[in-house]
Amino acid sequence: MLRTVFFGTPEFAVPSLRALIGEGFDIAAVVTQPDRPRGRSRSTLIPPPVKVAALEEGLTVLQPEQPNKPEFIGQLRGVEHDIGVVVAYGHILKPALLELPARGMYNVHASLLPKFRGAAPIEHTILEGCLESGVSIMQMEAGMDTGPVLLQVSTPIAPDETGGELTARLAELGALALVEALALIEVDAVTPEPQDHTQATYAPKITRELTRIRWDEPAQRIARQVRAFDPKPGAWTALRDREVKLFGPRLANEWEAEDLPGQVIETDPAFTVATGEGALQFLDVQPAGRQRMAASEWIRGRGAAKGDRFE
Repeated sequence: MLRTVFFGTPEFAVPSLRALIGEGFDIAAVVTQPDRPRGRSRSTLIPPPVKVAALEEGLTVLQPEQPNKPEFIGQLRGVEHDIGVVVAYGHILKPALLELPARGMYNVHASLLPKFRGAAPIEHTILEGCLESGVSIMQMEAGMDTGPVLLQVSTPIAPDETGGELTARLAELGALALVEALALIEVDAVTPEPQDHTQATYAPKITRELTRIRWDEPAQRIARQVRAFDPKPGAWTALRDREVKLFGPRLANEWEAEDLPGQVIETDPAFTVATGEGALQFLDVQPAGRQRMAASEWIRGRGAAKGDRFE
């Protein structure tokens, strides 16, 4: 089996690491981001999910703050390995690092390249109303997600699928595709295909502004936005200067043209808000500083009333 260095950080990368271990790949080292402080006091360091999984398997874990620095490149050069695998690591790797493995460095990307290159392909795929998504196993090069593709696997997106649900499915799909691709690489049975760069689209990093609900937009667009950012970071709006995140959108029939965008037009039997075109019911809410809860519970607690208007 190919001796492999694995780069990854969040939960999305864990199925790929476990799949490689399960298939008998020799993991020379696991590279992940440093432990980060969490919580209000910022006093507790939390290890990334990939570190937790790697230590459970007794693997060597490396956590450079800046992986492209000569110090880490020198350290990795001393680790005997044939190939590198990158799954949602969280850093752009420069050529000096990409060129270390003799058999190349490969990435599990959560889109059907060249569509949705960049940091947040899953969220943008849902946001744009795509009917399918998938994973691409790509040979890495200096450009952002521009390298040739070895293998792609597609999957339909359900009409009410959230970003979290699609992420979990693509993590498992990516793990299977990665194992298949590496098996083909090992026996020289695959030739990477260059991407058609004229068809490229981009999925930039999620910003706070991108997650803010614009009530003058059509209900369909807002529903996709809410699903794309469920559960994190959450699509948000404001009521009486207090932030609230909304979840579980359903198209509603109560809308009339004279309803103002952002106006609460029903609270019983369902929490319903008018948009620029149509209306949406919401199943769950998360007021600032509180846990996610059923919209009906929030309404009973006088979180919102009929006639209120979100900003």
